Amino acid sequence: MSRFTEAKEIYSRLGVDAEAALEKLRDATVSVHCWQGDDVIGFDSDQALSGGIQTTGNYPGKARTPDELMADIDKAFSLMPGKKKLNLHASYAIFDGERADRDAIEPKHFKKWVDFANERGLGIDFNPTFFSHPMVKDNLTLSSPDEEVRAFWVRHGVACLKISEYFANETGKPCVMNIWIPDGYKDIPADRLGPRARFKKSLDEILATPYDKSKVYVTLESKVFGIGLESYTVGSAEFCLSYSTKNGITPLMDNGHYHPTEMVSDKISSLLLFNDKIALHVTRPVRWDSDHVVLFDDETKEIAKEIVRNDALDRVFIATDYFDASINRISAWVTGVRNVQKSLLFALLQPASLKELQDASDFTALMVQQEALKTAPFGDVWEEFLAREQVVSDYLPEIKAYEATVLSAR
Repeated sequence: MSRFTEAKEIYSRLGVDAEAALEKLRDATVSVHCWQGDDVIGFDSDQALSGGIQTTGNYPGKARTPDELMADIDKAFSLMPGKKKLNLHASYAIFDGERADRDAIEPKHFKKWVDFANERGLGIDFNPTFFSHPMVKDNLTLSSPDEEVRAFWVRHGVACLKISEYFANETGKPCVMNIWIPDGYKDIPADRLGPRARFKKSLDEILATPYDKSKVYVTLESKVFGIGLESYTVGSAEFCLSYSTKNGITPLMDNGHYHPTEMVSDKISSLLLFNDKIALHVTRPVRWDSDHVVLFDDETKEIAKEIVRNDALDRVFIATDYFDASINRISAWVTGVRNVQKSLLFALLQPASLKELQDASDFTALMVQQEALKTAPFGDVWEEFLAREQVVSDYLPEIKAYEATVLSAR
């Protein structure tokens, strides 16, 4: 008897169909962020990182060109099971000849990414880049009191909306376009309403651009604070949720963008009650929005459980968002994405009877069964998934070989 066959029998006794869990996991899509490969540098500017974003470490082998980044993405994707999308920032425009500023980027500047995605059967998600640019004035973009600055970033948002629809049309897969701004103040502001009113006006102007809502899902991401923006963030959770609800767009939660005692897993069910779809950026905060590599930890598992137990795999856009330059960047990619997928599988292997025990107020049995599931043979089911996806279990030797032959030459 194989280990998987034995694991299936054990889960069956717990009321779980392991085969059905594997089928659902196979169809679950994770949108993988491109910026892990080059420390969020991009290709459109030599500007230093700004907006509360920091990448620490100097591990050798960082991607420096589009070709290098695409090669690294290929390597990382070859070691990730399941369905994937590519998640791009606008700063990864590829220029052949004259550069365009961010308010003038066009679909043609992303044609190489579309070709890359189509050759691999991938969809593309997109993010306007409201940071690391000279037009970020006094830490403000879409909320700036300087009309020239605000108008520049509105044009950027409109350009990105058109590019997002181009991605959807060219790949045949919907594009999630996520808006996040780093705007805020280091110390206590004299006016909290004004910046938010200007942010609202800017979003209204961007969304006045016609687009196909069946192809492009605009999401809005909040944040509690950032480096240099400790006292006030324009795009707070209350603002972003209120705006999304009122304007019929999709709220996005990044689990690094809240107070350390707030759990995104606890918020998912509330948002599902009031939104057709929601979006997530899955990361690992260490005391703040530090974007550490995602682990197979309690909160990642709880996030996955909330998606699965509420039958919302087709209602939640799942994307990764982290960057670590202190370790091999490809290993960071693969480890984090696999841990998101592991968490989804762990959730899919939970029995429906847990809800029934809660509704019956049998909290004793609920605790006992939840604890028993922690030592169920989850690993054997995960290994079966990797085998069916024809992906190696121990990926470190392949990454080390790639580092020796490719990364070390950079």
